[in-house]
Amino acid sequence: MKIYSLETGILKIDGGAMFGVVPKVLWENSYPCVKDNLTYWAMRSMLIEIDEKKILIDNGIGNKQSKKFFSIYQVESENTLEKSFEKLGFSFDEITDVVLTHLHFDHCGGTVKYDENKNLTLAFPNAKHWVSEKQWNLANNPNDREKASFLKENFLAIEKFGKLNLIKKDTKIHKNIELRLFYGHTDGQIIPFIKNKDKTVVFMADLLASTAHIPMPYIPSYDTKPLIVLEEKKKFFEEAISNNYILFFQHDLYKECCTLKNTKRGVREKDFFTLKSIFN
Repeated sequence: MKIYSLETGILKIDGGAMFGVVPKVLWENSYPCVKDNLTYWAMRSMLIEIDEKKILIDNGIGNKQSKKFFSIYQVESENTLEKSFEKLGFSFDEITDVVLTHLHFDHCGGTVKYDENKNLTLAFPNAKHWVSEKQWNLANNPNDREKASFLKENFLAIEKFGKLNLIKKDTKIHKNIELRLFYGHTDGQIIPFIKNKDKTVVFMADLLASTAHIPMPYIPSYDTKPLIVLEEKKKFFEEAISNNYILFFQHDLYKECCTLKNTKRGVREKDFFTLKSIFN
């Protein structure tokens, strides 16, 4: 197995929204506030080579939205999904599976692209696309709170081209890759657990946006069910510490991976490192 971290761009978000009820005077000590209360966030994806499979987990914000959209959300960055693929020498056509942790626009925007005739088509035409059934149903019939995060042009083509694979429960798509379902951030978020020899890497998606979100009360306003998030974090932390899991952060611009430990102040980061320093 080979595991690669892919940079797809940088997202800018209001810091208050990312840290919920935690006052700025506290959260800015652990995550930089750049200007006008804005914070900058990575949009990392992961590519796994195993057996005959090339599995992509999430694909960033894409490039098909309007200038107005990008003026609100995306910071100019030299990193794109296309450039990350080029550096590795892979093509989109080689991808056998796309796992979409959930269907918010910053996680699945690269799934669909415009073809030469300006029609929407799949960016990864040969891939099975894995989505949870609860998330698919929610994205197609969104509540008012999440409606702006579900852009149907990002995912309806998956079903149109017959590449949609819905999961209803925790599911293994390979003997070493398990997709588990979580419900606090959004209904039916997939969190992939990847076992490589004696190590387990967990793709954190929005279960834990960054190392700054490790303290229990640090919960983004975007999480739809914060009390469930608390329960999920507590249960996951116990398992992660017991098994020395490697946490891979999709959104932390400054720290890519860490392990966890118990301290007198609660669960905190143990060691920081990059995926590349551990694998490949």
